Amino acid sequence: MPSSKWDVRFLELALHIARWSKDPSTQVGCVVVGPDREIRSTGFNGFPRGIDDSLDRLTDREQKYPLICHAEENAIMHAARIGISLKGCRAYVTWPPCTRCARSLIQAGVDEVIYPAGLEIPERWMGDFEMSTGMFGEAGVAIRQVPVSPSS
Repeated sequence: MPSSKWDVRFLELALHIARWSKDPSTQVGCVVVGPDREIRSTGFNGFPRGIDDSLDRLTDREQKYPLICHAEENAIMHAARIGISLKGCRAYVTWPPCTRCARSLIQAGVDEVIYPAGLEIPERWMGDFEMSTGMFGEAGVAIRQVPVSPSS
């Protein structure tokens, strides 16, 4: 399916939401959209509500990373909390999902994952990227890349 103005708009919204992350090195946003182009849920990389994110906890790598939820997982948790189904939806994300998020999106019933075209995947993440792409393929989840302007 070719990209549309809506694909670009939803990716631009995900890019905007990504800027809410407390850690600039992990700014990723997610917008989950239903079949009628209604936004069902959003998320960004960061701490879920209710978890203490004081500087003491942030400085300890062992404690920081297990607590941080990825954008896709935050969107899925938000939808579950308010009782919205993500089955048959599209997930617009600003970065290809890791294997953990790929598994979460598959379990949530998302049909398609869309992220910006032209991203340079660092070598250290290439293995994870290939595994998550394979997971999506096995689960029948479509993956699409859409060109967006860098200034979005």
